[in-house]
Amino acid sequence: MTTVLSVAGSDSSGGAGIQADLKTMTMFRTYAMSVITAITAQNTLGVRSVQAVTPEMLCDQLEAVFEDIPPDAVKIGMIASAKQVQVIADCLQKYNARHIVLDPVMVATSGAELAGTETVKAMQQQLFPLAELITPNIPEAEVLTGMDITSDAEMEQAARELYRTYGCAALIKGGHGERADDVLCYDGGLRWYRAERICTENTHGTGCTLSSAAASCLARGQSLENAIHLAKSYLTTALSLPVDLGHGSGPLLHGYLLWDGRELV
Repeated sequence: MTTVLSVAGSDSSGGAGIQADLKTMTMFRTYAMSVITAITAQNTLGVRSVQAVTPEMLCDQLEAVFEDIPPDAVKIGMIASAKQVQVIADCLQKYNARHIVLDPVMVATSGAELAGTETVKAMQQQLFPLAELITPNIPEAEVLTGMDITSDAEMEQAARELYRTYGCAALIKGGHGERADDVLCYDGGLRWYRAERICTENTHGTGCTLSSAAASCLARGQSLENAIHLAKSYLTTALSLPVDLGHGSGPLLHGYLLWDGRELV
């Protein structure tokens, strides 16, 4: 049985974070596990409050998973503090964790800030070099590189900069642009993943979904390029379905495969 671990915040509305990750990983036929960094009170309209778990509790969760059911891949999402970053980095190194996919969550879809400057700096210094893949969207990539990104050429330049700086593959997601085109910089060079923008307000948890899908595919032995292709295809289909739950940025239908009977891998 292929195992995948999500290290992220809990979303009470079920559309993002741990809940989105577990749904996605299950759809990719993996055994999904979770380490919760923070409890959030949120829905499709926004984040009401956030309560971080203590570094000690975070460490205990990580140790409990790695000592008993070592994951074949690790997806990292929301991290609540620089101290949490240190705990996660120490554990990943202690257990020689494989196939680490890091989604550098900084701001929720609703606009709420989820990671401060010190946390972001700690991620850059301690977690990015451990990752196989990082998946920032355009606003996140602008923060990480200090660049303004308004064109394909600037997306490519930013992806190259992240790859050179941290030694990990960088997928810059273009969902904040006019199209939904993503660019990957990795040891094979540059690769674009093109897609038409889907007109929908149901975008809650898209970053969590893509990164956990990619981690699941890597855990199952897919190449990095194909893992991203499969993850993006899954996300695109989920975005195209009319879920329409809530009164704001609605969630995706992660379990659509339960209705149409297809397999992803």
